[in-house]
Amino acid sequence: MDHATVARAWVEYGVQPWRCETFKFSTDPELVAKVHDVGLYLGPPHNAIVLCVDEKSQIQALDRTAPMLPMQPGLPARRTHDRRHGTTTLFAALDIATGKVTATCQPRHRHRHQEFLTFLKQVARAYPGQDLHLVMDNYAAHQHSAVCDWLAANPRIAVHVTPTHASWLNLVEVWFGIIERQAIHRGTFRSVRDLTAKINGWNDRRHPFTWTKTADDILAKADRRTTSETRH
Repeated sequence: MDHATVARAWVEYGVQPWRCETFKFSTDPELVAKVHDVGLYLGPPHNAIVLCVDEKSQIQALDRTAPMLPMQPGLPARRTHDRRHGTTTLFAALDIATGKVTATCQPRHRHRHQEFLTFLKQVARAYPGQDLHLVMDNYAAHQHSAVCDWLAANPRIAVHVTPTHASWLNLVEVWFGIIERQAIHRGTFRSVRDLTAKINGWNDRRHPFTWTKTADDILAKADRRTTSETRH
């Protein structure tokens, strides 16, 4: 059987074997309430700023031991990355209305609540006197008592927590994916300083992020379908 016959069969039956996706079902008991809460993307509070907050850890400053080999007919571009010059953690708050990102890089491999609280204070200074609505996950550092106490002392800042196993509801994750593909993945960095300079320089590119799914649309897809009659 030749390649053309196989290709025609794939087209006829809608089979795409080169594609692979992942899925994860949220078991959060407050799933419905949290999804509706994050629905403020479509209807943000009046005169308030909606910010998506998270961190991207273990970003490596990778150097190349040899120049990149360019793409050729039948061959992809090839590169080495076996010189590591340290890592950084990127904290970011994405303003979904404008695409503006307030960000900072911290040297710790694993961030603690102290670094996260310092970043929250930076975000508050970036938007003085404005009501802020922060969308973020329930990572332990985000729920630390020192963070909760600071938020309680700053009532103009409200927090909206995404459901467990639903990081895709946080739009800053989309921004992390973009910066990974366009600024980090193909880069050459001789130090962590070079890496952070690249991230900070790329940060000037901005555009609004538009959310289109209603809470009902999301919950309809989040409903786990029965795939087996097996009893456990």
